[in-house]
Amino acid sequence: MELSGARVLVAGATGALGGDLARALSGAGARVALVGRDDARLQQLAGELGGAPSFAADAVDVDAVRGVVDGAADALGGLDAVVVAWGVVAFGPAADADDAVTEELFAVNTLGPMSLVRAALPRLADGGAVVLLSAIVADAPTLNMAEYSASKAALSAWASVLRRELRSRSIGVLDVRPPHVDTGLVDRALAGTPPRLPAGHDRDEVVGAVLDGMREGAREVVLDPREKRLVRR
Repeated sequence: MELSGARVLVAGATGALGGDLARALSGAGARVALVGRDDARLQQLAGELGGAPSFAADAVDVDAVRGVVDGAADALGGLDAVVVAWGVVAFGPAADADDAVTEELFAVNTLGPMSLVRAALPRLADGGAVVLLSAIVADAPTLNMAEYSASKAALSAWASVLRRELRSRSIGVLDVRPPHVDTGLVDRALAGTPPRLPAGHDRDEVVGAVLDGMREGAREVVLDPREKRLVRR
């Protein structure tokens, strides 16, 4: 798709990666609408991007999510793409996981993105794009991160079916599964202490791969384990 002039909703824009994606899309000429939970950071980013329309909502509030999608679509005059960069994490052995923490992991990482995309589809132009940030753990479940891995794997599986179901509208679904990226997420874990993690992958490479994937109509962005770089396919 052509990014210049595209109308793009970025959910999770107040997170490190979501904010980077919003800035890069705006820099590529897209018209962005921002969705995030932290209103102060949201307003700061909106000002940085020249007064981009912004809407505060929590990923687990289904009614609020529907409302901000309609607000963003109205502000932009429709939608050409939806980028969802919501995420929370928790650590610890699967046998010790707290049920409430597990429910929140799935609410934010899986059910929230599903709800937002469903709300956006009636407003999304044919030939548009849905971009979902899952994670490498969808392919490689990680010790002491079983519930987080499962929530991301569920989102990735959903994306693969959605992609096939949207072919008749020529809407692409890009599943982005990067390795660990240093966004500060592990410092805000819902529970537990993070295991030893590899050095964070280059955030700029992740953002560039997402934008290139959107331009090319790629299905996924994943790590090439031999070359240690992100590839689009």
